[in-house]
Amino acid sequence: MEVNDPKAVHNMGCEYRDGTNGYPQDYKKALELYRRAAELGHTDAYASIGFLCENGRGVEVDKKKAIYYYELAAMGGSVHARHNIGLMEKKAGNYDRALKHYMIAVRSGDVGSLQQIKKLHSNGHATKEDYTKALQSYQVYLSEIKSPQRDKAAAAQENYRYH
Repeated sequence: MEVNDPKAVHNMGCEYRDGTNGYPQDYKKALELYRRAAELGHTDAYASIGFLCENGRGVEVDKKKAIYYYELAAMGGSVHARHNIGLMEKKAGNYDRALKHYMIAVRSGDVGSLQQIKKLHSNGHATKEDYTKALQSYQVYLSEIKSPQRDKAAAAQENYRYH
C-alpha cells in the first residue's frame, strides 16, 4: 500500500468497507481508498465505488452514479461490474439490456450471469436460443481455462471446482 500498488489500495478499501482483519467498518475511508485505487488504474475500484453508490454506503443512494461507475469498470473489463449493470437493468424492467450485459459477463465465465439468464428465460424475458447461447459461451470459457493444475486444485479444494 505504501508504494501505491492499486490492488493493495483497493483491498485495503475492502477491509474498511467490511470491517475485517482488525479494521473498523468505515465506508467513507473505503470510498477514499477506492478512488485512490481507481486513479492508479485499478478497474475493479470503479465497481466498488458503484456498489457504495448503489447501496448508499457512506454516500447517498444514487443509481445513476452507480451505473456510471459500473460502466467505467465494465469498459475496463470488470465482469463483476458487467453483472451488476445487468442486475440494475433487470430491476428497472429493461430485460433486453440486462440480457446483453449478462451475455458479455458469461463469455468471461460469470456463473451468476448465467443463472440470471436462466431466470430471464424461465420468466419469459429471454428465449431458449438466448439461454442456449449463454450455456455454449460458458462451456467455451470452461474449456479455455481447463488445465491439469486446475484439475488438481479442484480435486483438493471444493472452492476451486469448475462450475
